[in-house]
Amino acid sequence: MPGVHYKFRSKLTHDTVPFEGLHITLRELKRHIMKRERLKLCDLQISSAQTNEEYTDEAIIPNNTSVIVRRIPAAGLKSTNRRFINNKTEPSSGSSKTVCRKAVELVFMYNMSNESLWKCF
Repeated sequence: MPGVHYKFRSKLTHDTVPFEGLHITLRELKRHIMKRERLKLCDLQISSAQTNEEYTDEAIIPNNTSVIVRRIPAAGLKSTNRRFINNKTEPSSGSSKTVCRKAVELVFMYNMSNESLWKCF
């Protein structure tokens, strides 16, 4: 059965998109690959496996051709990769455990030096 063999750059194995006829348009090939791989909100960059030449919008890809597929963000959409930034402000003198420990020591030292507390015991 006629088809185009495709491989993502990050994968080791080839898959095949079967079709009827001698060739397939780039738009149809992208649609079949995206449906088969369950891809959404991205575009595909497809190039020849032999020549590394990228196919343009109106390209016709012949039967039994091997292509390399690369995912790229869709035009007009922002990337869904988000980097989370920790907005917690840490004390400048060290970690929170160190600051708490120093505060407890200061309170204890103050209480030890205060004579009125000694009278209670």
